[in-house]
Amino acid sequence: MRTALLFAALAALCSSPAMSQSLTNTAAWDQPFLPPALDWNGASRALLADPSNPWITDFERDPARDVSPDYAATRAWFDRLDAASDLIRIEQFGISPEGRPIYAVIASRDGATLDPAKPVLLAHAGIHPGEIDGKDAGMMLLRDIAFGDKGDLLDRANLVLIPILSVDGHERASPYSRPNQRGPRIQGWRNTSTNQNLNRDFLKLDQPEMRALRTFINALKPELYLDIHVTDGMDYQYDITYGFNGEFDSYSRSPASSAWLDDVFKPALDAALEAEGHIPGRLVFGIDDQNPRAGLNDGGLGERFSNGWGAAAHVPTVLIENHSLKPYAQRVLGTYVFMEASLRLLAEQAGPLRAAITADQALRPAEIPANFEADPVPHQTRAFKGVLYETYDSPASGRQEIRWLGRPDTEVWQLPYYGSRPSLSLRRPTAYWVPAYRTDLIERLRLHGLALETLDAPRTVAVEMLRLNDPTIATRANEGHVQMAVTDVTPMQRHWTFAPGSVRVPTDQPLGDIAVLLLEPQSSESFFAWGLFPEILSRVEYIEGYAIAPLAEAMMAADPALRAAFEAKVASDPAFAANGDARLSWFYERTPFYDDRYRLYPVAREN
Repeated sequence: MRTALLFAALAALCSSPAMSQSLTNTAAWDQPFLPPALDWNGASRALLADPSNPWITDFERDPARDVSPDYAATRAWFDRLDAASDLIRIEQFGISPEGRPIYAVIASRDGATLDPAKPVLLAHAGIHPGEIDGKDAGMMLLRDIAFGDKGDLLDRANLVLIPILSVDGHERASPYSRPNQRGPRIQGWRNTSTNQNLNRDFLKLDQPEMRALRTFINALKPELYLDIHVTDGMDYQYDITYGFNGEFDSYSRSPASSAWLDDVFKPALDAALEAEGHIPGRLVFGIDDQNPRAGLNDGGLGERFSNGWGAAAHVPTVLIENHSLKPYAQRVLGTYVFMEASLRLLAEQAGPLRAAITADQALRPAEIPANFEADPVPHQTRAFKGVLYETYDSPASGRQEIRWLGRPDTEVWQLPYYGSRPSLSLRRPTAYWVPAYRTDLIERLRLHGLALETLDAPRTVAVEMLRLNDPTIATRANEGHVQMAVTDVTPMQRHWTFAPGSVRVPTDQPLGDIAVLLLEPQSSESFFAWGLFPEILSRVEYIEGYAIAPLAEAMMAADPALRAAFEAKVASDPAFAANGDARLSWFYERTPFYDDRYRLYPVAREN
């Protein structure tokens, strides 16, 4: 019934004179409620294979360039390429929750073992499966490497493509997955079969897809990592936008790599894209959907995203966000150009980039900025290539709505740009101690590649423990978790005995920042923040009023300072003074009967 109503509404849209006029610039297949596409006829169209090419892809074969093959067809095509070319091999590195292999396609002259002297470019598509431009672009590029004129790309570098990361989401496909995006005709679903967004899992490592990816990355050790997406949001002229942490702000967890990306990578990629008729832009997001000129922001720098994790792990990571309102062919061809130019530049710049990575890996900041939030003060004014629009009164929303007109604005907009700023600074301890019974956390730390020291016998250690004074619990679930937060902690010096199997996590290692962000409970990216310590919020054992009342009276008689503190609390807090249970609890918390581990965070600091 809902589908029939939708078709009727779409037919009405297509038949209206205003909409018919607005559709003149769109692709051969399109959602008629989308804004009209800007005219484009870039030189990169020459990359499309001739119909007679035996290795033509499904995307190229389709007259409208709006087809992207399903999982089985994609794998069958790559299997044929693997069998036919010594330069191509497929490596499976994981299994999805629904049992599908997750695989990479490796292009190299080195055979089964990649030459460590050559830098590696890792690119993946389909972490959000509807945003699959990188898969079709990668198929074209790998075909041209194996049987076309791009074989020289492998002379001094290796390419690893993961064509579909979220393979289960890729197969939950329909024409109704991404209503804000122009093609492909059939799109995968944003989340996985377990309804998880893999693009929020780079740090907590919940999902098997991301655990497999992290293991693969740790073994591969890529010098450059491309995470290929398609953005939503307002219309603009740019077709390929991209960014990385540290690009616009003085802050960066990997300043040397960020400088290389800013000074070397960005000018080279912009030039390559422009030469092929594309309009590259910085990765930005509008701050107000109802007012396109209100300003731009960076979209957030959290380590749950690839660019945030890459900066903290010192893996130069570029987040590509192709513009959703550009035709699919334009986006795919732009992605091809981006990948090819990245691989050529990596071959030329392997030495300087590796030196930058090494410099970043040697950093051991005493204070680690965390919990980034939008800065209310704009950092700068940004030149922006906008698209003409108008507003109209919508009877559906009861307010004015934006109508994009499909024509570039000849005036360059000057927009305020708002970056992110840290709201917390975390002190770097010498090490952390994780108790043996938290095998789940220890496994995640190992998957990150952190160096751990595992106890084979009990050990008593002088440590600092944290009492969480004001923990709060979210009112709704997020990514399969009920998140928690804490802003006030009380450090406590203890001698704590850790059982065999417990691990010491030194922070004097290249991934030390990752350890701090995961194990400090005040970090918004920590295991605690993701709700993985609910047990410490449950208090065990209680005391009856008939027992604590006489004990409290005896305590006051024996300790004048305690009596004075209690009386001051009564005098200053009328609600407390009127609450008999609260008064008795005040005393109970000061007895040795009270649950000492209530709100005591079990991961210890070694200072």
